[in-house]
Amino acid sequence: MIAGFCALAVAELVSAVVRPEAGPVAAVGGVVIDRTPPVVKDFAVRHFGTADKLVLELGILALLAVFAVTVGLMALRHRLLGSATVLVFGVVGAVAAVGRPEGSPADALPSVVGAVMAAEVLYLLVGRLGPVPRPSPAAGERDGQGNGAFDRRGFVIAATAAAAASAGAGFLGRRLTSSVQAGATASRHDLVLPVPESPAPAVPPGADLRIRGLSSFITPNKSFYRVDTALVVPRIDADSWRLRIHGKGVARPLTVSFQDLLGREIIERDITLACVSNEVGGPYVGNARWIGVRLADLLREAGVEPPSQGGPSDQIVARSVDGMTIGTPVETVMDGRDAILALGMNGEPLPFAHGFPVRMVVPGLYGYVSACKWIKDIELTTFASYDAYWVRRSWSQQAPVKTESRIDTPRPFASPKPGIVPVAGVAWAQHRGISRVEVRVDGGPWHRARLAAEDSRDTWRQWVWEWPATSGNHTLEVRATDGTGATQTGERVGTVPDGATGWHSVVVDVS
Repeated sequence: MIAGFCALAVAELVSAVVRPEAGPVAAVGGVVIDRTPPVVKDFAVRHFGTADKLVLELGILALLAVFAVTVGLMALRHRLLGSATVLVFGVVGAVAAVGRPEGSPADALPSVVGAVMAAEVLYLLVGRLGPVPRPSPAAGERDGQGNGAFDRRGFVIAATAAAAASAGAGFLGRRLTSSVQAGATASRHDLVLPVPESPAPAVPPGADLRIRGLSSFITPNKSFYRVDTALVVPRIDADSWRLRIHGKGVARPLTVSFQDLLGREIIERDITLACVSNEVGGPYVGNARWIGVRLADLLREAGVEPPSQGGPSDQIVARSVDGMTIGTPVETVMDGRDAILALGMNGEPLPFAHGFPVRMVVPGLYGYVSACKWIKDIELTTFASYDAYWVRRSWSQQAPVKTESRIDTPRPFASPKPGIVPVAGVAWAQHRGISRVEVRVDGGPWHRARLAAEDSRDTWRQWVWEWPATSGNHTLEVRATDGTGATQTGERVGTVPDGATGWHSVVVDVS
């Protein structure tokens, strides 16, 4: 266990010099995420939420602990074999790190150096467990002991020294990582968002019904859902950030800096984002005020034309600094909607966990085909020639957001009193808007809910129905109709391959 701790601590120290993502836990965790079937990924998101990455990391550490104990027991009998087996740890971590989308040969160093140090520590400590030879007994004395027991004092000293040194290496690694990332932290802290030339319209009175238990119209940054594959949140200095636009049909390739974006027309819009992993009634949807530049303007500046105007590319492949690829229809981005390269969120620079310094926001599409965080590259290509990250894992190439609704209050298994009970929630159909929400009780007739004022067709809409509740157990269901007149289907379908469908229901006990 001490040798395993040494491996992780030394690897963290080396990864601080290489890059934090090259650490063995992050690298192996990334490979696990890449290889995880969609059904398992959905299970993790559904049951662990934003803690899914922590659960994965703890699972990896638990497996490493079992591995360490097993190898330690082996080393008691076969000292060299035990130490050699520790090097397997380094090989696995090194292969995982180098094989990541943004991996390089240098990324193997943390795992290799950590494993070599751990092998030496294990060899040393196991050697301390051997019996200590004693001098031959004097003439006439009986030797009832033979060789002595292992040197407890020497072992404790060696083990303590190894543990202390490992802890020091880990602490130093954390400090170095913080020092390396200090520039990114400072660049975000010092950033003052510009006043938008095209500000978001004021939220109309009545858009937020302010009902207890109902989601607020604007989702605070700290409460906004996060679903991505980054075990280590990238921290990028805005001053060194660059975005490259190139590919098929790009007449004038561009490379823009953060300052270049600040010098362009800045727009501000309220847009609701939804994750394709959101189950019916799930929490992975939120509404925020975004500030940034129109992506379509940059594409036109690069000479890009949509397919409807003869352009040869129908897909934008956005690449993140962590290697994620997201494919978005060119036609959708350039059809006049507010597709944004976002710089800010709810009045502040993007939080690191939500894509600082720049991310994509495209209303009307699920995040996995539109919302690239930590974006660094945009390539124009075709859907026929390239499948982005999630498409290679059984998800659809194109995924417009489906019309959905959710009951926020009363909560499942609540026990309201008989009388008038407000049934309230949110409904969304980004870029189509919500025109009607209906609620029914116990499979009875549908009752039209009162809609909150509409901010825009790109945001969710709150609703409420005053239910004359009677005693007993009841099932509440909700459905929405979007701005095109299409009503949400009641057919229950899972999230794969392009989003869940069905009516959200809540069971309550009126007593």
